[in-house]
Amino acid sequence: MTLAARLGPRLPGRLVAAVAAGLYPRFEPELGRLADFCPPGGTAVDVGGWLGPWTRRLARRADRVVTIEPVPHLARLIASVTPAHVDVVSAAAADHSGCATLWLPADGRGDRGVSSLVRRELHGAALDVPCLPLDSLALTSVTFIKIDVDGGELAVLRGAARTIERELPALFVELETRIQPLAPVLDWTAAHGYHGWVLPHSHWTPLADFDLSAHQSRTSHVAEHGLLRRSLAPHRRYVNSVLFLPAGTCPGPRPDSHPGPSQSPPRTPSPHDAHNVQDIHDTHDTHAPVRDLPDPPGVHDHVPHERRH
Repeated sequence: MTLAARLGPRLPGRLVAAVAAGLYPRFEPELGRLADFCPPGGTAVDVGGWLGPWTRRLARRADRVVTIEPVPHLARLIASVTPAHVDVVSAAAADHSGCATLWLPADGRGDRGVSSLVRRELHGAALDVPCLPLDSLALTSVTFIKIDVDGGELAVLRGAARTIERELPALFVELETRIQPLAPVLDWTAAHGYHGWVLPHSHWTPLADFDLSAHQSRTSHVAEHGLLRRSLAPHRRYVNSVLFLPAGTCPGPRPDSHPGPSQSPPRTPSPHDAHNVQDIHDTHDTHAPVRDLPDPPGVHDHVPHERRH
């Protein structure tokens, strides 16, 4: 376990989230290049919100951000540090609706960012959580979807197929050979008309010209370093995510077509706006809207209804 992982639970959550947000563009430099692939306005989706570094950056650019985070206390934390145009859904994104087993490290908290619906050797605790496909949220004007769920990326893509086919958003997907084979996600994105791009240095490179498996094999030792160490030594690059864009497009700075939330006049909140963390307890109808429901007792007491102020 890294030093940051040991100290994190002892510090205030808002402080940890702020530090993570500040360091993350050094850990994952693609986050500092949002203008290359995420146009201003529209709806951005963050699947696997963790401490919210992507959500916070996306909130500066998108009119609406929808963050999917299954670990209850992390969902509450993200809601507490983000503006009102961020929707936080406390559930796991999958290819079906219902209940799923979320696997976590033995401490059972999920702060390390390695919780997953796919069990690995490092997992020693389990939590029942609601799950849902992104398509069931009926999102519109989707410009970008980031997916980091430690092995369940293909299921998330399948559950978002109709949204992706309709909206053609940019997709930023974690892909690591130490967690899962690359081929299933690469085959799925190619079949849907997407080409991959990676950022090994300062310039985007077509995935077709970059041997991701060989790179990860050579730099696997870097992957074992934590957020703090990798942020302080960003030259030790470990590429573990791929940007997928519709065929015929490539990443690069894009002119702002209209002002983002920071430039727009304040909106009058409506009941549909997310000023709360949304619980998904009743998901038998895959087309049902997301609703705030009373908290049931026991292990399924996921995230209470929380109003933003």
